[in-house]
Amino acid sequence: MNKSLPRLLIGLALLATIAVAILNRDRFDAAALQAWVEGAGAAGPLLFMAIYALATVLFLPGSVITLVGGALFGPVWGTLWNLTGATVGASLAFLIARYLGADWVARKAGGRAKQLIDGVEQEGWRFVAFVRLVPLFPFNLLNYALGLTRIPFLAYVIASWLFMLPGAIAYTWLGYAGREALAGGEGMIRNILIALALLAAVGFIPRLVKRLRAKPGVTLDIPGLNARLGGETGVLDVRDAADFAEGHIAGARNIPLPELKQRLAELEDWRDRPLAVVCRTDKRSAQAVQMLGEQGFKTPLLVKEGMQRWKNDGLPLSTD
Repeated sequence: MNKSLPRLLIGLALLATIAVAILNRDRFDAAALQAWVEGAGAAGPLLFMAIYALATVLFLPGSVITLVGGALFGPVWGTLWNLTGATVGASLAFLIARYLGADWVARKAGGRAKQLIDGVEQEGWRFVAFVRLVPLFPFNLLNYALGLTRIPFLAYVIASWLFMLPGAIAYTWLGYAGREALAGGEGMIRNILIALALLAAVGFIPRLVKRLRAKPGVTLDIPGLNARLGGETGVLDVRDAADFAEGHIAGARNIPLPELKQRLAELEDWRDRPLAVVCRTDKRSAQAVQMLGEQGFKTPLLVKEGMQRWKNDGLPLSTD
């Protein structure tokens, strides 16, 4: 109890501070931030980064700060100060969460929660890179959540800095272009077009990353599948019900590909065991394998050449 009391008190103080900050977030606007930074003179960049870091810890919106950074410091220095402030804030939140709750989570996590945490930890910096490039979760909340894992701190910091860079460049330039537009400066249209192009590129990054991360799964040929039947490997047939009824591998479960995402609960028993996926040929089964991998199935197996090869080899078919 003596060891946990300081953490409890710090945690309560942090929650109270976050609550106060969120309740007064209307006072935290671009005009106020600009006045504070300009009033600091030469120390303006340091104050700006400190404010950015504190805002990240207290769940205040970072988008406003990033735009102001571009307007105040320009596209180059603005990107550096924005990125540094965001990284420092993310690192502080990570360390706070690790100090306050990582040990407790390690002791109490079980079942699906433990599997999720283990999966994140196995990915390590790659997971950090992915969530920085593909904003699946709120940035401020994610920093604390990652602190509850055992991802190495240095890997977290470096991956955060590197993979937040594209977004920082785009939104900093947008703030800079907005300032130029208001001032009517030369090259205004060019700057706006560059900002839009950068935003479009950042918007495309999540799709690109998902394609690069998509794993085709371990492949399995027909003889290999036949040798596994009756063992620990399940068989999922993603053909249409009519095609399945005409003849299928004995013991296979039929879930047509268009229905697979809605019927994943039927495959829960195979989440941690090998599951061979078969279709007429490879195209649709590859889509199913990718979907299963994205949904956390550990060993989806792509059966090469599918039922076409099974039939050509004269292997037995069931109509049950």
